[in-house]
Amino acid sequence: MMKQPNWLLHRAYLTPDRVALIYQDEKWTFRELALEVENISNRLSRASFKKGETIALLMNNQPQMVMLVHACLLLGLKIVLLNNKLTKAERLYQFEDAKATALLTEPVFANDHDGDLSVYTIETLPKAGQDGEKNIQNVFDLNETATIMYTSGTTGRPKGVEQTFGNHFHSAVSSALNLGLREDDRWLIALPLFHISGLSALFKSVIYGMTVVLHQKFDVDEVKDSIEQHRVTMISVVQTMLSRLLRTLEECPSSLRCLLLGGGPSPYAMLQESKEKGFPVFQSYGMTETCSQIVTLAPEFSVEKLGSAGKPLFGCELKIQDGERTCRPFEHGEIMVKGANVMKGYLHREKETASALDQGWLKTGDIGYVDEEGFLFVIDRRSDLIISGGENIYPAEIEAVLLTHPHVKEAGVTGMYDERWGEVPVAFLVSDQEMLEHELYALCQSHLAKYKWPAAFHFVDELPKNASNKLQRHRLKSKGFLDDSN
Repeated sequence: MMKQPNWLLHRAYLTPDRVALIYQDEKWTFRELALEVENISNRLSRASFKKGETIALLMNNQPQMVMLVHACLLLGLKIVLLNNKLTKAERLYQFEDAKATALLTEPVFANDHDGDLSVYTIETLPKAGQDGEKNIQNVFDLNETATIMYTSGTTGRPKGVEQTFGNHFHSAVSSALNLGLREDDRWLIALPLFHISGLSALFKSVIYGMTVVLHQKFDVDEVKDSIEQHRVTMISVVQTMLSRLLRTLEECPSSLRCLLLGGGPSPYAMLQESKEKGFPVFQSYGMTETCSQIVTLAPEFSVEKLGSAGKPLFGCELKIQDGERTCRPFEHGEIMVKGANVMKGYLHREKETASALDQGWLKTGDIGYVDEEGFLFVIDRRSDLIISGGENIYPAEIEAVLLTHPHVKEAGVTGMYDERWGEVPVAFLVSDQEMLEHELYALCQSHLAKYKWPAAFHFVDELPKNASNKLQRHRLKSKGFLDDSN
């Protein structure tokens, strides 16, 4: 059984006076952060939270969220990170599916769930006392689940991804071996901490001894000023964020040495502009199941290997599989990845876990190929997945909601190109009478996060299907089908 000292406490011991966290005009050293976290964990303990329990966390990016994440881990609590863009119904499903015992949140969300759940905010937790210290977990078992993040399945039912301490640790180490590590590194987080790209940088901070510059959201002017003021060296971005930075800045800030780009490949023109302006863009491929990036393309290959996600991180493996056969270069097949950062499994879903993991190899469900030098090219992101502004959207989830309308007989959803978001969902419906769009938007509003709402509804006589009567979503994108639907 592999164990490690608690990352934050160990970091506070090794480099106590190094800056851990910057948020707006406030700063915390690792020692100060650890003291705040120990106080909060004491208060959680006095609220009767116990080792092994699962706690849901619903917050915006802010220092209290950082502290609560570390405090929960200090008590041996598993954390379900809830997306704050979800509807109440979506959050409740994940809370119940994870068998969470309580919700830790902030006042803006607390009222939503008052009466439904056991809800606590920092303000309502008991005051610290003498009896909380004995419950502190000074070591992490690398095989134990640390965090749970929900990812929508192709059936439309979200699945909880179990991420262990070992997954997070090896993700951080593999990333450092790829991107390098410098004493002056500062990582700016403007992506949500409830997403793996945000949370992974938070864990890198305590493992590396690196400063995190936290932003509640991505505001291009605030981020630009923050990069310059705090001499930020690294930032995680999705395509929409990179696009706004390129529009705002004529040249890359001198301190930046890495923009880690996730959420799908970027257009050639954007990569060319990044190169001309000196932006060191590292394209990457990863998912919740791999605890962030598992394949990354270094900037020197960004034009030569245009459209490639790169090569696996050190210690990770990649292959393209067609059934039982491993594909040769340029042959298309399912992308399979392996490494110590690959998830433990899907929470309470042994069948889905067994289906996804084969002797340590994760079947990503994505289609791609490698070239003769081993560079990965992704053709389809999990086949029908829509990536909109860095958010993953599964068509089946939207279709299931639309089909609850009494006059919608069939529904098909696909992603269409959008200049601002990269892609947006568009719905094609077969109905038995004329319908008003505002009815459909009202339905979506009550069941789906806003970023999942279709940008348009097209009414058609029939949906494209194969011989087995299964919907062929890729055919919804064809111009001929769009013309017929108008």
